[in-house]
Amino acid sequence: MPQEKLIRKYFSLVMLFTPAMLFGLLLFIYRNNAKLHITNSFPFLPWQFLLIITFGILATTGGVLDWRFHRNPLNMKIPKKERDAEAVALSLGGVPMFILMWLAMINSKPEVFLIPIIIVLIYTVVAICYDEFVFHIKRCGKLENFYHRLLVFGNAIAWLCWFHFIYYK
Repeated sequence: MPQEKLIRKYFSLVMLFTPAMLFGLLLFIYRNNAKLHITNSFPFLPWQFLLIITFGILATTGGVLDWRFHRNPLNMKIPKKERDAEAVALSLGGVPMFILMWLAMINSKPEVFLIPIIIVLIYTVVAICYDEFVFHIKRCGKLENFYHRLLVFGNAIAWLCWFHFIYYK
């Protein structure tokens, strides 16, 4: 298998784990930042982070199951247009959102990031809805829809917990 095809095959799987790994790494690096409220005693992390971990795991599980589902030759392969739509949603929605949320979380004035976060949120929701309503609604069965719901709603609840941590103090 050519290297380019191999990279394309596993790129979405790697990207699925990237936010969780990056979030964990940044928490470790910034563990002494007072804004994160990380303590030396149990439960160590604020409750919002515990929910982010829980729902992030559910979302990632849904994403991995969906990824595996599409690698089975008996199941429908994802068309190029759908892959492109998902890549655009991730690169122009998910990546900027992660950066903005992290910067807001460690900044002394997180309200500066509120409008950009809302703009990226709107874009991301539109991109996800486009993917779901254009590509998935017609062809997905119950099992694949379940995987998508785990992925989308798990990420949504994790994001809401993160937003709550940043702006509700």
